[in-house]
Amino acid sequence: MTTPTATLDAGLPDGRLLIAGDWRSGTGAELESINPFDGSLNRTFAGASPDDVDEAVTRGREAMDEPAWRDLLPHERARYLHRVADHIEDRVDRIAAIQTADTGKTLTETAALARSAAGTFRYFAAVLEVAEDTLTPRRGDFLTMSVHEPLGVIAAITPWNSPIASDAQKVAPALAAGNAVVLKPASWAPLVALELAAIVDAAGLPAGLFSVLPGSGRETGEAIIEHPLVRRISFTGGTTTGRHIADVAARRLIPTSLELGGKSPTVVFADADVDQAIAGVLFGIFSSQGQSCIAGSRLFVETSMHDEFVERLAAATDDLVLGDPTVPGVQLGPLVHFDHRLDVERYIAAGVDEGGRVVSGGARPTGPPFDAGAFLSPTILTGVDNASAVCQEEIFGPVLVTLPFDDEDDLVAQANDSVYGLAAGIWTADYRRAWRVARRIDAGTVWINTYKQFSISTPFGGTKDSGWGREKGVAGIRQYQHQKSLYWGMDPSPHAWAAPHRGDGDGPSRPEGTREGRTS
Repeated sequence: MTTPTATLDAGLPDGRLLIAGDWRSGTGAELESINPFDGSLNRTFAGASPDDVDEAVTRGREAMDEPAWRDLLPHERARYLHRVADHIEDRVDRIAAIQTADTGKTLTETAALARSAAGTFRYFAAVLEVAEDTLTPRRGDFLTMSVHEPLGVIAAITPWNSPIASDAQKVAPALAAGNAVVLKPASWAPLVALELAAIVDAAGLPAGLFSVLPGSGRETGEAIIEHPLVRRISFTGGTTTGRHIADVAARRLIPTSLELGGKSPTVVFADADVDQAIAGVLFGIFSSQGQSCIAGSRLFVETSMHDEFVERLAAATDDLVLGDPTVPGVQLGPLVHFDHRLDVERYIAAGVDEGGRVVSGGARPTGPPFDAGAFLSPTILTGVDNASAVCQEEIFGPVLVTLPFDDEDDLVAQANDSVYGLAAGIWTADYRRAWRVARRIDAGTVWINTYKQFSISTPFGGTKDSGWGREKGVAGIRQYQHQKSLYWGMDPSPHAWAAPHRGDGDGPSRPEGTREGRTS
């Protein structure tokens, strides 16, 4: 790989885990990080065992109860988040290089993800400065308040497609809320999380509050979500795993948030700016090699312009630049793993079997540097029905399926004919139509004349099989806290119900046939 050596002067993370403030080797099963650009081995190391999990969670609970963390005022906790952001910004190039080696994403994208993570820590530091408890309206001779307190140890389980950014979206608000956090990154891309552990450690966070526990879902993940001291699970990943986590959380009666899969529709109306729409559709599906939960993987184009639009889109797709993700100007690198490429290729073959026609891509590029890596050309399929597997199942790769539609009702019916409801995009010059359609499409996020833009200040999440709960936004910190109500008695007199019995008419008398106020 041709990663600039300056960005990795210190080498890749050495494979030691941060377990409750201690850097040491895990005692679990061995993990491998493979560079998908050339198949070379980045690092082999031992993941976290259930014993490691128990130590991290137990000591995390102890650490958050220590006065050094428990008694910090909100603005004092915010200082730690700002320090983490400072360290991330100082290491953007290094973080980007590690993530590119781990995932195959371009350096341009991985650097942007690192800067986004820094912004997330700063945002929740700012939220701490303005988040308010509530003095609720009085309804009697008492003063009422609603305050927010940390839940306990938080399990943050993140995917392989956007490390550091996904990590920050869970870790920053959970720490800001006063909790301890155990982070389990995906097995295919664990190295960036270990770098984040080093950053948090360098920022001086009290020992034990943050642990990073790479490992398999079956061993490490299961030990985390079942641990009795874990009081909330925040998960981003596949729907099947999400259902299992929801079952565990329901049985344990703990809150959870699930950001799961998607099969997001992108809609192009005949009045759309075609050049803008083509660029937006390309970015929406093929950036990140299509490995994105919100990828616009179903393209609905108004029938009157469908064929012409798809022809232009296919030509633009053919012009996209694949190659070494460390080289400036490259738009697509390899997929994250060779096994994942096989899965994506099976979907393309299934689409053809279902009557689809490949109008761009559909195969592996050949020749250097492609032969050694997990490359796959960006692919467009047309001619399939919305009920086909390639339209209904999440492929999580650079595969776009196009479908025509006749009118708004037809479009909404097809767009909503999916078990998923994560995101959608609309391209039109008619703002009234954009409003109508955006409100009718069942999705957690709808982009209008843009796509795949994010703001940490705007809540994000899905509907249906795309999960529940929301991340980001001012309220994002509250999902990591519980509400407590406080009542302050303001009446100096004893409560009338319990006033002592006096037979002089000055106080309440007990009814006949009772003893100590209870029916005999």
